[in-house]
Amino acid sequence: MAIIVNLDVTIAKRKISSTELSKKLDITMANLSILKTNKAKAIRFSTLEALCKILDC
Repeated sequence: MAIIVNLDVTIAKRKISSTELSKKLDITMANLSILKTNKAKAIRFSTLEALCKILDC
């Protein structure tokens, strides 16, 4: 079962910029882009937890 990331949609719904999100997550824009384009092979649970808290999901 594949995991599909709809980060772009969620970011748009929450009206937060990618730059602001990367700063809050303390990750680079390049790494955020990898997450947004479904090219990530792994994600740290701490990053996933922070992402969920920031995006309220």
